[in-house]
Amino acid sequence: MSLSLDKLRLLRKQAGDPKAATPAAPTQQTPPALMAANDARQPPAERSVFAWVEQEIRHKPTGTATPAPATLRRPEVGSLHRLLGMRSRGGPAPARASAQDRQLPGNEIAPGLFLIESLLPQPIPAMPLSLAFAKREGEHVAARDLLFFDTETTGLAGGTGTRAFMIGAADWHVCPQRGEGLRIRQLLMSTMAAEEAMLAAFARWLQPHTVFCSYNGRSYDAPLLKTRYRLARQADPITALDHVDLLYPTRRRYRGTWENCKLSTIERQLLRVVREDDLPGSEAPAAWLRYLRGGDAVNLRRVADHNHQDVVTLALLLQRLVREEQRERETLALVSG
Repeated sequence: MSLSLDKLRLLRKQAGDPKAATPAAPTQQTPPALMAANDARQPPAERSVFAWVEQEIRHKPTGTATPAPATLRRPEVGSLHRLLGMRSRGGPAPARASAQDRQLPGNEIAPGLFLIESLLPQPIPAMPLSLAFAKREGEHVAARDLLFFDTETTGLAGGTGTRAFMIGAADWHVCPQRGEGLRIRQLLMSTMAAEEAMLAAFARWLQPHTVFCSYNGRSYDAPLLKTRYRLARQADPITALDHVDLLYPTRRRYRGTWENCKLSTIERQLLRVVREDDLPGSEAPAAWLRYLRGGDAVNLRRVADHNHQDVVTLALLLQRLVREEQRERETLALVSG
């Protein structure tokens, strides 16, 4: 049973309470806390039971009151951005992990063109090297005329859309400071626009008596470079020079001995060369394109290491083929004699 204020005032009037008169409507609602304080200041005699009941009724919460909505927790925007990998507006952009290491090996000799040079100390073969292993009877080549070369390209299919972004070459050389040995020089493009400078620099390394030595270079590397010279409107310095391709004599001699005659297989099985942290040649195009798009140079440096070992292996393989051919001929001569 609920007791309203109107019924309470009626009861107070019937009981003779002098304060039972209906009060005038206040112009401003008195806060409950202030009203409770006023009642507390009244003397105990003046605070009748009716006053106490009226106060309880006035401040008793009704069942129809809407409870205050629970305070919603404001989401932490910074945490959401970190979760989603977003960047806060107006804040500094985080450093790109792919752009932290873009250091290329060698020295920049032209805009976007780097030259990497090294010398592997070793004695230069004093006698001309026989080309009998390549079925070129009676032909010899001076060691210092040989240029072992290999390219790293933007694709393995060839065609006019494929270009060489690195040319590696090795030749026997006498260095005034370090003595004689195998000199390795590599040209690396860091931009598309550096191709003409790279082709011109490689052409300066060639002499009329230069003899190319490669592994499948007669069918792939040499035609590719000829095409690039033609597209760059530069004179072709390759066609007029002699070329010894080591792939074919290697296949004739070692076909069926191992699972294949790839250069990596030959150097591991025949020359006992073990590469560490080698990047496969098939991944070279992706490493270069990654760098062009603003990525790091980590794998591009590994491409340079791979190319360096390739041309060194060519020099080792040629000498091995020369010795094997000579040993077999000497053995055959002893048996025949």
